[in-house]
Amino acid sequence: MENRNQKTSRLVFSAVMIAVGTVLSLLKIDFVMGGGLTICAMLPLVMVSFRYGTKWGLFTAFAFSVLQCLLGLDNVQYATSVGMAIAIILLDYIVAYTVIGFSGIFRNNAKNFSRAVIGGIALTFFARFLCHFITGWVIWDALWPNEFGMIAPVYSLCYNGSYMLAEAIISSAAAVLLFKKKPEFFQ
Repeated sequence: MENRNQKTSRLVFSAVMIAVGTVLSLLKIDFVMGGGLTICAMLPLVMVSFRYGTKWGLFTAFAFSVLQCLLGLDNVQYATSVGMAIAIILLDYIVAYTVIGFSGIFRNNAKNFSRAVIGGIALTFFARFLCHFITGWVIWDALWPNEFGMIAPVYSLCYNGSYMLAEAIISSAAAVLLFKKKPEFFQ
């Protein structure tokens, strides 16, 4: 059972990680087809999930998702219906970022940290990619057909896949390196 100091420590660590992730999410490298790479913006959420478990990881990632939604609220204005607006809010923000809270799912079952963190990142970043892929295909292509003449699912795959794959690789490498230097951030 956690005592009051441990609860406070967990809350403060999570709040700091949300703040760090938010700042990192604002530092984007734009990609040619669109989208942007945020270098390790999800890694703080991965750290929370590994340190405190998936239940707390999901709670923290949900809080982060609400903040990201508020920061990206101008994207909702492009929706042409209430259903489209709800889909953008849920799939591009709430669900897409909350699933990162599952990244610590392998933390207790893995014999080595590198496999556990890479597996958790691969799984949850793929789930996030699926959310963005669906909205890119179904919603954003309906609003703005792409200028490359690609069919919607191919364009959404290229658009969202390019930055999400890069984000997953960079975050995995950073997590492994950070664990070697500061394992207490994950434990």
